[in-house]
Parts: sequence; structure tokens; C-alpha cells
Amino acid sequence: MIDTKPYIPLIIEASRDAGIKILEVYNSEDFGVQTKKDDSPVTKADILAQKAINEKLKTTDFPILGEEGKSIAYEERKDWETFWLVDPLDGTKEFLKKNGEFTVNIALIHKNEPVLGVVFAPTLDEIYFGGINHGAYKDETMDREHKIKLVKNKTGVTRIATSRSHINEETRAYIQQFDDAKVVPMGSSLKFMLIADNEVDIYPRFGPTMEWDTGAAHAILKALDLEVINVETNKPLTYNKENLRNPNFIVKT
Repeated sequence: MIDTKPYIPLIIEASRDAGIKILEVYNSEDFGVQTKKDDSPVTKADILAQKAINEKLKTTDFPILGEEGKSIAYEERKDWETFWLVDPLDGTKEFLKKNGEFTVNIALIHKNEPVLGVVFAPTLDEIYFGGINHGAYKDETMDREHKIKLVKNKTGVTRIATSRSHINEETRAYIQQFDDAKVVPMGSSLKFMLIADNEVDIYPRFGPTMEWDTGAAHAILKALDLEVINVETNKPLTYNKENLRNPNFIVKT
């Protein structure tokens, strides 16, 4: 197993550097919005954040696979044992709405599994990190006070996180199976962090996501002994697939 602890300060610094670039654009009058081939938006903030992250991560020996650099051929990356998986701005639609629900996601993938991750919400100034053998934390330090601990929900109400921008009929049908459910809409990978914050019990996703949307949060949840489960195979999501799109998944406490 790779020793990931030396990389914790690095990914925290990288996420903060990206956050600075994102907020500069967020607080400006020009987002520089363009439309990608899949009709999803990209802004100046996405590009500047990726550059800031790359500057930090390139000091390591591991290659980088990011949303804004996803054109790397599978033949080139299929033998990567360890690499960085980056979404410089997860929740671009929320960024454009200026509701603050977007994050910087950086994960370290080892043998197709997320082993370290950081999720940083720049407008909230909230940072989560964690990994296998380290536990998970909501702060920049690994002290007892900021260690994340899951607490059993004793209210009798099932709290379910849903996408603020992408909820669909399949998700609604899933929610209807619960007699008493509370729906909590949220943007970006902050939906996963609602679980870490003991604010929801389940996050079902029946719709398109990519590996960089989930890798960092998955690593943090793994540190809490939780998995992001492929609903078709009932096994954890895997990474560096030929097709980088995720299957439908569910996370449960």
C-alpha cells in the first residue's frame, strides 16, 4: 500500500490555490463561459483552477487526469498504477448561479481505488480530507477535534441528498420507497459531504457523473468505512476505466 500521508499538505495547498483562482473569477464580471462538446459549461475559473492544481501536483511522480485534460488516451493511462484525479471546479452550473455550492476535488488513485482525497468549498471556506489509514477530517489539521465521526440517525426520518440541478424521475421513484423521507438538495460533491456532516443518510445518483466528480469524496468516505456502490454490481466504484463515466451509484450510512 502506498504511503499517502506525505501528500496531504500538498493536496490541501493545491485545493486552496485553486480556490483563490476560482473566487477571483466568481467575484468578477466576466466568467468567460464556453460550451464543451457535451454541452456542459466551462469557465475561466475551471481552467485557471486546473493550472493552479497542476503546478502543485507536478512536483510529484504521478500523472494527472483532470476534467480539463481528459483527452489522455486510455492506451496511455491504462497501466497507471497511481495518479491524480482532479475536478478543478465541480458544480460549474452552481458556480454560474452564484449559489456557492461548488467544490475543488483532488483524489489520489492507486490500483483503481481512491486512497486519498480533498474536497474544498471556496465560498464556504470548508475543507474536507481523508484517506485509507488516516481517517477523515473537516479542517486542515489531523487533530481529534476536527476528525469526522459518523453518528447514527435516530429520528426515524430518512434524509436523502439529491442533485440540485440534475434530479430525474428514477431518483424520485427511489425516494418514494421510503415512508418518511426528507430530501436535501445540494450541488457538486457537497452531497457526499452531507453524509460526512451527518446531515443525510443516503445519496443515490441515477444519472451521469464522471470519475473526477466522485474520486475525492469517495476517498474521504472510505476513510469513514463507507463505499460508493455501483447499483448494478453492488461493488464499489472503480477508477481509470476505459470509459470514465460512472455507473449509477448509491452511498448509505
